[in-house]
Amino acid sequence: MSMKAIVKSVISGDSLVLRGRPGPQGQPPKERVLHLADLAAPRLGTSTREDEPWAFESREFLRALAVGKEISFTSIHSLPPNEDVPRDLGTAEIGGLDLSSEILKSGWAKLKEIKREPTDEDMKKRDLENEAKAGGKGLWNPHGQQARAVHHTMPADSQAFVTEWKGKSIDAIVEQVRDGTTLRVRLLMPDGEHQMVNIALAGVRSARASSKQGEPSEPWGEEAKFFTESRLLQRPVRVQILSLPTSTATPFQTGANTAPPPPASIFIGTVLHPAGNVAEHLVAAGLARVVDWHAGMLAAGGGMERLRAAEKAAKEKRVCLYANGPAPSVPKSDGGVSNGQSRIFDATVVRVWSGDQVSVVEKDSGKERRLQLSSTRGPKLSDPRQAYYAQEAREFLRKKLIGKHVKVTIDFIRPREGEFEERECATIRYGGQNVNIAEQLVEKGLASVVRHKRDDEDRSSDYDKLMAAEQAAVAETRGIHSGKENPPPKQPLNISETNSRATQFLNGFKRLGRMPAVVEYVAAGSRFKIFLPKDNQTLTLVLAGIRAPRTARNPSEKGEAYGNESLEFASRRYMQRDVEFEVDSIDKSGGFIGSLYLNKTENAALTLIKEGLASVHSFSADGLSWARQLYDVEAEAKKSRRNIWADYDEESASAAEAATEESDTGPLKSEYLDIIISDVRTRNEFSFSVQILNTEGIASLERLMRDFSIHHRSPISTPSNFTPKGGDLVSAKFSDGAWYRAKIRRASPLKKEAEVTFIDYGNQDTISFSNIRPLDSKFRSLPGQAHDARLSFIKLVGPESDYHTEAIDRFRALCEGRKLVANIDHKEGSLLHLRLIDPSDPAAANDPLACINADLVSEGLASIDRKGCKYLSAYPQVVKKLQECVATAKRDRAGMFEFGDVEEDE
Repeated sequence: MSMKAIVKSVISGDSLVLRGRPGPQGQPPKERVLHLADLAAPRLGTSTREDEPWAFESREFLRALAVGKEISFTSIHSLPPNEDVPRDLGTAEIGGLDLSSEILKSGWAKLKEIKREPTDEDMKKRDLENEAKAGGKGLWNPHGQQARAVHHTMPADSQAFVTEWKGKSIDAIVEQVRDGTTLRVRLLMPDGEHQMVNIALAGVRSARASSKQGEPSEPWGEEAKFFTESRLLQRPVRVQILSLPTSTATPFQTGANTAPPPPASIFIGTVLHPAGNVAEHLVAAGLARVVDWHAGMLAAGGGMERLRAAEKAAKEKRVCLYANGPAPSVPKSDGGVSNGQSRIFDATVVRVWSGDQVSVVEKDSGKERRLQLSSTRGPKLSDPRQAYYAQEAREFLRKKLIGKHVKVTIDFIRPREGEFEERECATIRYGGQNVNIAEQLVEKGLASVVRHKRDDEDRSSDYDKLMAAEQAAVAETRGIHSGKENPPPKQPLNISETNSRATQFLNGFKRLGRMPAVVEYVAAGSRFKIFLPKDNQTLTLVLAGIRAPRTARNPSEKGEAYGNESLEFASRRYMQRDVEFEVDSIDKSGGFIGSLYLNKTENAALTLIKEGLASVHSFSADGLSWARQLYDVEAEAKKSRRNIWADYDEESASAAEAATEESDTGPLKSEYLDIIISDVRTRNEFSFSVQILNTEGIASLERLMRDFSIHHRSPISTPSNFTPKGGDLVSAKFSDGAWYRAKIRRASPLKKEAEVTFIDYGNQDTISFSNIRPLDSKFRSLPGQAHDARLSFIKLVGPESDYHTEAIDRFRALCEGRKLVANIDHKEGSLLHLRLIDPSDPAAANDPLACINADLVSEGLASIDRKGCKYLSAYPQVVKKLQECVATAKRDRAGMFEFGDVEEDE
């Protein structure tokens, strides 16, 4: 009885595998093997035996004639089944042609010896065989088979094979379909050799189909296998080898294995049939899923886009693998809302936090938003092996984005998790070409791409491009993929750490004029931390000529009005920008005082004044060449009532200014006090402290010090959580071994020491934390008895003079530790300007203007301070006396006048 079937594949020139029609929903049909009766064709080889002569050509003839076509066959005899697959001996026809006759006619099989009585049919077949013999056809070719090597195992040097053939198109025949996306193919190499290789289809993976008897397949595995088999098995195809099967190794993996990898058991590639790419059809049918990490291999030719489109269509139809998946998500509309905020918006980048995080200010709302680059992970600064690249990535982002206009698309919101806060994850594009900055980072090897879970839709909208960029970076061994161990960057030297360190650089900076730098941090409207990349140094820069309102330094402190606004404006405008700066002088804490310029022309001080976020500080402004501009811009801000000038009233301000000026510069009523100079300081600038005698305070201090001494004799345990902080009142042990009341000026928890001022004597020292205790409340009521002071009208010769040391020594000899009389000529906050009088000097009894101040001028060790004493004109008699003293010093060639008139130009 004749039956019909489809030829699934050809085993050899005389044997075929047949299958029925597929069941419902594409279920695989039953199979059987048909051996053509009376024919003997050569057998193909395996890994353990060679091909018999002409075996491949014989099989090819039948394959080309029959595979995929319907045949009519008749079983003459049933053979024992092989692995439950029925086997028959019989005859077959295809399109009315008898297969056995066609094979014999072309010479691709021999007739077996027939032991039965020959029939007419047998005689016809014998004639066909004889004709083929006479014509030298097929197996009967007198020249013999062309020599050909067939390699049944994968290439020994997998990497070399991939490198040689990557991306090239090779003719092939699909020999076996293991599952929907795994094939064994025969590569017909250009040199005539055959190379068997296993290929995983790039970009897709289907469910696994059973390979052993009784082993279950994964859901939809058999259907996927049949889908591919029915289209590709034993069909001629074009193969492109793309890669080895290893996903990109995570950079910086510890203990990376340096041994050569074993031969690969499979390659990743594309298999193209004349009717198209089966991978795309598999995905569209819902029988395979897209493999994200293959994107790098396929994105360039648009292959990944086509797979994504096919996957989207399958999900929408909810077929096969997606039958029970969630309903397709509605695409978010442009400018939609994410977390109550715009999802697509224009913005300006104001800060780069790391190689994958930035802060932007939304153009329309002015709101600042901190964003994570979607699906991107930058190197960690905390890991010593990654620190170099972390800095490179951050600097790359800074140079490309800071201050630039960007287009932001929020892809998803990463929820709060452990130590990670909730974060908006975004794709950021910039420039005329709308370049994705994350793609550039990844391509340069300055970031890696996050491997998302299979169904995780929270990912970058350009995910496939990121994967392609990463593959390019890996192939070119760029950045984190280079395998180079770069040492972590050295910590920059802070040259503003102390005044003495800053002083060493001052003259050099003045000579250099404007210098390039980067604003690393903005501490206040007019205070910046500057980084000098060339020298790997940082410094504090305070803008000269202006004063910005202060911000609160801690939650318990209240900042000045517009302090936060001034800080925010300066941060957004100057943070992380390339700038130029110029230095004029230094302050007592080591900060450099000078100017900051953005884009070579914008003076930061003028900008802050113009915005009404700082005021002119006339004392430092008057010495600047552009002081006039400062005053003009301030006048404009006052007129416009910008920010700090919102409530400014010109008339009342003028009246108050006049009154202040009068009180600041007018003479004070004579007030003579008995004092003792308790401390002389020469570090930074010359100054001293005094105690006022004959007051209740000194008597109270003596009593307090007695009690204080007794209190500290008994052992006192310091609380374990006690850490001195700036501004704290404490007990501190001086170098003489005694305890005194002190105030913390600056504390360093790292060095475990603090700079303190002893509030009853004025001396300053650096004390270790072990010699500092909290001040008991009973010793807090008495105010500090030391008063900061300076000399009225005069200033000692400066450190630049050869007579500076002599001047200090002379002052100490005349004043230190002695009881003197002092007149307060001026008060500058808590600083007293004093005229010092020695009561034992006979001249003081006769001349009311005689004083130590005048004596120092007569000896050529001090000069009249015309700049620092604005009240000079209020004391004409004193000025006259001092001028006479200057004339005396010049005449006697005393002190600084030893070699002539060196008086400063005032």
